[in-house]
Amino acid sequence: MGEVTKASILAARTKMAKRKGRGASGLMAPKTINSHMTILRMVMTEAAERFDFDSPYKNIKPLKQQKVHIEPFSLAEVDRICKYVREDYRIYYQLRFYTGMRTGEIDGLKWEHVDFERQEILVRETLINGETEYTKTDGSQREIPMFGPVYDALKTQYEATGKLSKFVFCNREGKPLDHNNVTKRVWYPLLELLKLQKRRPYQTRHTAATLLLASGENPEWVARVLGHSSTEMLFKVYSRYIPNVTRMDGSAFERLIRNRVTTKEEVCHEVE
Repeated sequence: MGEVTKASILAARTKMAKRKGRGASGLMAPKTINSHMTILRMVMTEAAERFDFDSPYKNIKPLKQQKVHIEPFSLAEVDRICKYVREDYRIYYQLRFYTGMRTGEIDGLKWEHVDFERQEILVRETLINGETEYTKTDGSQREIPMFGPVYDALKTQYEATGKLSKFVFCNREGKPLDHNNVTKRVWYPLLELLKLQKRRPYQTRHTAATLLLASGENPEWVARVLGHSSTEMLFKVYSRYIPNVTRMDGSAFERLIRNRVTTKEEVCHEVE
């Protein structure tokens, strides 16, 4: 630990930024790099406290992250996708669009966490590298109501995989889906067939969020359904897609002014 310097930490971060990744540039995204560096910072902080020395990680600011760019599908596009997708993946994508579950959450969903009696999906685990583990955060532990066609869809899915696997969605061997394989073989070819803009499967989660909010649901409730700790993320990321709900289009202010002007004119007319 004593050999680690601030310069060596910055050099490691610079080297990491040149690795291949899933960022827009084809390299590791700043968010991913910051996540890795956070672990190092925590290790250095703990070591500094135990052995009484100044952590070299002091005053190293995280890399700036670009604003989250979302490209949700319209309800009409959702209908088209669910209509033309391969039959064996129709229910899978219905759940993605109507629940807003993360990829790891839906791929790791087990039948023991599907409560048909209360019509709820219990998010308790996430799938990482083929193995299920605790969700991303404590806030990700939640119950999702079976919206719209989800209840009937899961009943149908149970007939297909309920006795084959502990996982709701699985391959022929009963093992969980490989999301990279599904994306390349099912998702992208479908978007190309429908002549829709190429978008990552995670946009299904953004789509669910925008549809829930645009329908007039309470933002705090929507945040809980999506597994967010607060509504801050909702208003920060989705406000431009739901102007009437978030009052970010100026319409509320315009109505106030119009009412004010109308009232003033009525008063003047009465005085005359």
